[in-house]
Amino acid sequence: MSLPRLDRPGDFIDGAFRNIAPADGELRVESPADTNDITAVYATSAAAPDAAVAAARSAFPSWRKLGLAARAEFLRRYQQQLRTSREEIALVLAREVGKPLWEARTEVDAMIGKVDLTLGEGMRYTEDRVLPDLPGAIRYRPYGVIAVIGPFNFPGHLPNGQFLPALALGNTVVHKPSERTPSAATWIARCFEAAGLPKGVFNVVQGSGAVGGALATHHDVDGVMFTGSVTVGRKLIASQGERLDRILALELGGKNPSIVLDDAALERTARAIAFSAYVTAGQRCSATSRVIVTRGIADALIARLTTIASRLQVGYPLDDQVFLGPVISEDSRSRLLDALRSAERHGYRTLVPGGAVEVAGHPGHYARPSLHLAENAQAFAPGFTDSELFAPALGVHVVQDLDEAIALANSTWSGLTAGVFTASAEAFERAADELRVGVLHWNRATAGASGRLPFGGIRDSGNHRPAGILAGTACSYPLAMTFAPAESEALPVWPGADFRP
Repeated sequence: MSLPRLDRPGDFIDGAFRNIAPADGELRVESPADTNDITAVYATSAAAPDAAVAAARSAFPSWRKLGLAARAEFLRRYQQQLRTSREEIALVLAREVGKPLWEARTEVDAMIGKVDLTLGEGMRYTEDRVLPDLPGAIRYRPYGVIAVIGPFNFPGHLPNGQFLPALALGNTVVHKPSERTPSAATWIARCFEAAGLPKGVFNVVQGSGAVGGALATHHDVDGVMFTGSVTVGRKLIASQGERLDRILALELGGKNPSIVLDDAALERTARAIAFSAYVTAGQRCSATSRVIVTRGIADALIARLTTIASRLQVGYPLDDQVFLGPVISEDSRSRLLDALRSAERHGYRTLVPGGAVEVAGHPGHYARPSLHLAENAQAFAPGFTDSELFAPALGVHVVQDLDEAIALANSTWSGLTAGVFTASAEAFERAADELRVGVLHWNRATAGASGRLPFGGIRDSGNHRPAGILAGTACSYPLAMTFAPAESEALPVWPGADFRP
């Protein structure tokens, strides 16, 4: 199959695709599913953030004053353009991320649906309120220019869920996508362009991490919404210096546990855990990477997970009947292989071997799903037990009871998501009270979330809630107002003060 390459300019600034001079770099994007497939070549410039932020700043006053109803109309037009371009965007996602085409389509569908959620329930959390008995009001105001720095694993859906509420609330946006998956952003810009969005309201800059850093620290950026690794999140926090006025909303990674108790429904549990561990080749911040299971059900669950992991189809993402494609890069696969070797050396028994796998006709970064059983509950393998692998590998720890399971689940830097599989509401409520996470699932996969709920973590997994239904609260601030008293209200009198004419 001969696939088209995207060679038009990758920067979208002040309403047009353009190359910002001087060009001082180039993005040449290889598909992780077939390194012979060059998906895009974009010229990049260190001057692009300045140009994009200037355009966004210039557009902000009129966009803010336009009002929610008029802004919403533009976003509805954008939604229609997403529908029209669904297959083209899905193909770009499959090629650049390496996710199977069926999954890429679900990502575009989530982008389309997010417009309705944002303009519907999402706006309720930033709705102006009048308190007649005060008298007073709460009105939500945009910060100004928001930088949205996106990840490679969901380069459409995740930034879309951040810049939509930002735009709806009157901010203007500069989006910097991952240099590994830049082309979803060009399609998003095309959709906004076709929707007639005013110039400068939405902008895209392409480039390396240095471009993202320049954008995040730009003196005229009022807020940063970042999705990515804990390492980069820490750097962003350190880079802000004395900028106390700039909002920095972080959605970072997770080392997510699923706790399974003896009374769990075996088949439903095994399928949910396998899906969470291996979908998107394990490259989800909400992926299950640790199973913590009590002894009564452990053998049966491990047997089912072993069977499922052995049967999952790895392959070229544009082929039919493929469940998972490659990991994003050779570096990522090498880190995975190092972690698996560490697991073997430090107390894990391999039940389903991982490692590199070749796909005929498509040289890429493919890895088999793997399953590893800790020889004791406290087994610790550096790089495997403590790191977010972002790859299709799953560790299983067998414990005595719920108390031990909760303690083990909490013994990590992560606080993003967890699952609890049990028939007991009482046991679930105990876990809900003690687990230190931002998202908790009962008898459901961790790799998934409702757009009608908040999404984000605690501890090193992030701050604020830059994703999910509360995303609007991360890109607006409440203005508290009190109004003049009624003419009939008695004038105030204070001891020691004489205000007589």
